[in-house]
Amino acid sequence: MRPLYLVDSSMYVFRAWFSMPREFFDVEQNPTNAVQGFTRFVCELVEREKPEYIIFAFDESLDSNFRNELYPAYKANRDPAPEELKKQFDYCKRLCRALGFQVLADGYYEADDLIGSALTRARAEGRPSLILSADKDLSQLLGEHDVQWDYAKNERWQLAGVKAKHGVHAHQLADYLGLTGDAVDNIPGVPGIGPKTAATLLGHFGTLDALLEKIDEIPYLRLRSAAMHAAKLREHREMALLCRKLATIRCDIPLPEDTELGSRRAKDEDGLMILIEQLRLGPLTRRRLLSL
Repeated sequence: MRPLYLVDSSMYVFRAWFSMPREFFDVEQNPTNAVQGFTRFVCELVEREKPEYIIFAFDESLDSNFRNELYPAYKANRDPAPEELKKQFDYCKRLCRALGFQVLADGYYEADDLIGSALTRARAEGRPSLILSADKDLSQLLGEHDVQWDYAKNERWQLAGVKAKHGVHAHQLADYLGLTGDAVDNIPGVPGIGPKTAATLLGHFGTLDALLEKIDEIPYLRLRSAAMHAAKLREHREMALLCRKLATIRCDIPLPEDTELGSRRAKDEDGLMILIEQLRLGPLTRRRLLSL
């Protein structure tokens, strides 16, 4: 069965924002470098893979979501997205929709949660998924028949390859981040517990729950500073559980039921031409878009 392609679109928009020169502008002289880079990515992906089912998931809100209700400092280390980038995100979503591709975006849930929910529904239908993202968090979603693809590096891995890549199994990743935290998302974790220690503890106990139930056994492990780690876990038990919750991808978000998941609709030729003119896309990019 053909896989469902799940694109962590925001990652590729940001990548284009930072890598493309600031020499592209729309008809109103707003910068479009991120749109230019993202459009080239979409063209190359679709030309190369010819996906039968594909979803582009976006972070609708770059500043807040339900995790901020659980922990207000979540992602508070990031600067607010500039208005010119927010406008480019809107262009990228409009472009995908004009091409007939399904777009998922929600102001309360992150793109990861939308990807997780789409993957779960596809799995229930017996369909494998291919996640396009370099984000390690998304590896927690992988099942036996799924693949994650770091498109920029052209690296792919499956469920069996998660431990070699991240130090723990896919089903342990949220527990692992509950212990180590994640500086990128401002998730603190447990002080003093780094990647190697977390991997060792989960390798021995299996889960964070089992680890917390058996804290008294930790000092007897052949682990450097084991007694100190046990004391830290007792002190920061609730924070570890909260951080795991923050790192856990939701897989139960309601998704649109009006179409087959990821199936392409008819291209909006008029809308696409309007966007091409607004964005002042070059002739090569214009031809590629119209031929997709």
